[in-house]
Amino acid sequence: MGALIFDFDGVIADSEAIANTVLAEVVTDLGHSTTLDQALARYSGRRWDEVVAEIEAAIGKPLPADFSSELKHATLDRFRTDLKEVSGAANFIKRFAHIPRCIASSSSMDRLKLCLSVLALEAEFGINVFSADMVARGKPHPDIFLFAAGKLGVRPEQCLVIEDSAGGIKAAIAAGMTYVPPTIFATATILDCATQAPCIWRTHGQTSSASRISFSGARLVGRRRQGAEDQDHRRSRRPTRDDAWDRDLGHHRSAQVRQSGVLTRAGQTAYGSRVATH
Repeated sequence: MGALIFDFDGVIADSEAIANTVLAEVVTDLGHSTTLDQALARYSGRRWDEVVAEIEAAIGKPLPADFSSELKHATLDRFRTDLKEVSGAANFIKRFAHIPRCIASSSSMDRLKLCLSVLALEAEFGINVFSADMVARGKPHPDIFLFAAGKLGVRPEQCLVIEDSAGGIKAAIAAGMTYVPPTIFATATILDCATQAPCIWRTHGQTSSASRISFSGARLVGRRRQGAEDQDHRRSRRPTRDDAWDRDLGHHRSAQVRQSGVLTRAGQTAYGSRVATH
């Protein structure tokens, strides 16, 4: 594995409920009644210019000139008093400190810096904090993740993205990267396996036997289903250095990407045809 790329809101900082509560209050004050759930569904994970356009369409008129600055101040003030980390995030970041990592977020840089300061995580990322403001297109486009990989000096296929939003997942897939949800913080055993076997993150270009992987607490359970087709396939080609890992972990290409998969890449679910979380 070449690098870990973290989304921020909802992955490291438990900020989405706070920010969207403030946003819902402000939009309601403008005459368009909005609940927290509605704000999360409409605005979460989007670039700010897209959020502004959505709100203006909802209220049927341009927003006040000071809307963005007033909302920003109100949100940051709430962060200073209420912000907490996503459970397990800091321990996970420190546990895998030997792997190059960065933040690639739709949030503005000043918001990211404040939140990292509140959470005492500034030193864990240093200069490797990237905002979608730095690229032409935000998520679900892959620009921010490709930009981050370039800054870290790693190829996209070597990156593991930790992401929780639908737009971010689409962006990771479009970038050709593997993604996992932040539930990986409680099941980091799988990442321990990956750091010992970088080859398993690559697309092998062949169909191997399917494995079913489930998680229970911090335990990784793999159950191999060996089929005759797979045996025939292996007899038909020369062994490679990746075969040992293929035998143990399996790798099944799929035409469908399951968003609920724990380890997912474009057109496949890594380690096997299905991944389930428990």
